[in-house]
Amino acid sequence: MKQLLPRGKRIRPTDKDLVFHTAIAALLPVFLLIVLLFHGRSIMQTDWQSVSLSQMGESIHIPYLLISMSMAGLMCLAAVLVFRHYRRDYVKQLYHRQKLAKMILENKWYEAEQVQSDGFFKDLSSSRSKEKISYFPEIYYQLKNGLIHIRVEITLGKYQDQLLHLEKKLESGLYCVMKNIWWEYDKLPHMLIAGGTGGGKTYFILTLIEALLRTNAALYVLDPKNADLADLEAVMPNVYYRKEDMTACLDRFYEEMMKRSEDMKQMEGYKTGENYAYLGLPANFLIFDEYVAFMEMLGTKENAAVLNKLKQIVMLGRQAGFFLILACQRPDAKYLGDGIRDQFNFRVALGRMSEMGYGMMFGETDKDFFLKQIKGRGYVDVGTSVISEFYTPLVPKGHDFLKEIKLLANSRQDTQAACGAEAARVD
Repeated sequence: MKQLLPRGKRIRPTDKDLVFHTAIAALLPVFLLIVLLFHGRSIMQTDWQSVSLSQMGESIHIPYLLISMSMAGLMCLAAVLVFRHYRRDYVKQLYHRQKLAKMILENKWYEAEQVQSDGFFKDLSSSRSKEKISYFPEIYYQLKNGLIHIRVEITLGKYQDQLLHLEKKLESGLYCVMKNIWWEYDKLPHMLIAGGTGGGKTYFILTLIEALLRTNAALYVLDPKNADLADLEAVMPNVYYRKEDMTACLDRFYEEMMKRSEDMKQMEGYKTGENYAYLGLPANFLIFDEYVAFMEMLGTKENAAVLNKLKQIVMLGRQAGFFLILACQRPDAKYLGDGIRDQFNFRVALGRMSEMGYGMMFGETDKDFFLKQIKGRGYVDVGTSVISEFYTPLVPKGHDFLKEIKLLANSRQDTQAACGAEAARVD
């Protein structure tokens, strides 16, 4: 009995030119309509019963026809640009389906037979053979919630192994641009970032900081190596790199989390099961770079105290709106014990890591990792247990993080000061 496959768009041989065919089918009527609008008056005034073909040719005004066609072309181009801007996912699906069809055809994972095709003059023996596809594998494509689902019919045929092991081809061909990755920290809290020197970890963290500053979130940044993130001390508050200051910041972050958990229950409008956002409270993020380096600075007793606070934050922080972004070169169990590592839902591994390192990040998996050093490239699990190829956001050439973060931080301080002055005036 044939198993019914879930819904999705089936990949067909004709999809190898899907983008072109879709564009022609959609734009040709628009193009012709615009040209007809330019020539509508002359068409309506023409006596089609008495006009001859030669008279029609003489009556056509070539410059005006070229102008109308040019305007129609520009209108079609504008329609394409607008459509691509507002329907990016739809356009992306067309390109994906086209790539999948080409993949099947170029790898010859189909069966065909030769059929005779008669020429125009049958008596001249001009018949020739033509390839006709007799079997094309049933592959279904679906893009849902930012994830691509590829479903292949199980037939136990000779192409089954190739079709069931497409991870590398699909990742390199379909995940090369990151536009459908987001972090739903309210649902899947806490982020773990791992990567060695030159993997793009610092730029990724700076990108996160810049993005979070565009919200009303409160940020705390710890950099025990006094490196790039420590430079943010000059442009934004709550940036620390000394051991004592970092420990005090961690203690304060933990205490504020516990205080908010208690205060929320006393607030008007509090409802069991709802979180901080329901009450209009801002999120708080503790961004901890080179976490392992910091832990190695501490003694045994201090180490245990830090681990205990981190465990409380990752276990209780979601409801109160306190989130942890932890970065290190490798997430050793020595410094992420007691199940702490399992509480990080969003995990990113950047640069080249060892098989052991990937195992520490993502647990036991049969994923075939691509072990090549490419800056900014890695793997991500957004909390769905699906490990995907990942590229950090592209930073424009000449982008100055310090300058941009300073502008955002100053803007926030001005807004907060204005709100405070307004509250004082009302009182």
